[in-house]
Amino acid sequence: MMNNQREDIINYFNQLDRSYFISEKNKQKAHLDAPLPIGHGQTISQPSLVLNMTLALNLDKDLNVLEIGTGSGYQTALLAAFSKNVFTLERIEKLHVTAKERLEKRYSNIHFKLGDGSLGWKEHAPYHRIMVTASASEVPKELLDQLSFNGRMIIPIGKSYIQELRVIDKDDKGNITSKSIEDVAFVRLKGKYE
Repeated sequence: MMNNQREDIINYFNQLDRSYFISEKNKQKAHLDAPLPIGHGQTISQPSLVLNMTLALNLDKDLNVLEIGTGSGYQTALLAAFSKNVFTLERIEKLHVTAKERLEKRYSNIHFKLGDGSLGWKEHAPYHRIMVTASASEVPKELLDQLSFNGRMIIPIGKSYIQELRVIDKDDKGNITSKSIEDVAFVRLKGKYE
C-alpha cells in the first residue's frame, strides 16, 4: 500500500465516530480500545484491530470488497471510504436492518444482503478483497472461489477462543498463500464453517 493511502486511511479512521455505531448505553465506552456488545451475542471490534485489518487488506478505490459480518457497520464504513464497492453480508436481521439504515445515509457504494456469510455472495463475484469478521474453523472454499486473481482475504481461523488472523493471497495463476499476522478473539462464523 502506498504511504499516502495508508495515511489517508489512518486519518479517516481517527475521525470516524465509533459512538455512532453502538447503542446509547455503551456510547460512553466508545473511546475504549476494546470490543463492545452490539446485541444478539455479537460485538463491535476494538478500534485498533479494525484499523490493522483494514490496512492489511491493502485497499484501493478501484477494488470491490466483500465483507462477511456487517455487524454494527463500523468496519463497513471504513471499507466503503477506500474501495469502489462494498458487498456486505449479515445473518442477523436486526443488525442488518440497523446497519443498513445507519450507513445508507452516508455512503452510496455499499450493497447489503441478509444471509449466510460463509457462502459469500456469488452473484457479484469475483472480489478483489474479502474481509471476514467472524472466526471459521477453516477458510471457506466458497470464499476462496469468489476471491479474484491477485486478490486478498483477511480471516480469523480457529476453533478455540483465540484464533489466528490470517492474510490469504491468491496470485495471478490461482495459487493460494496464507500467513498469520496476529492472535485474535472473534465471534464464530455461523453456517457451514462453524
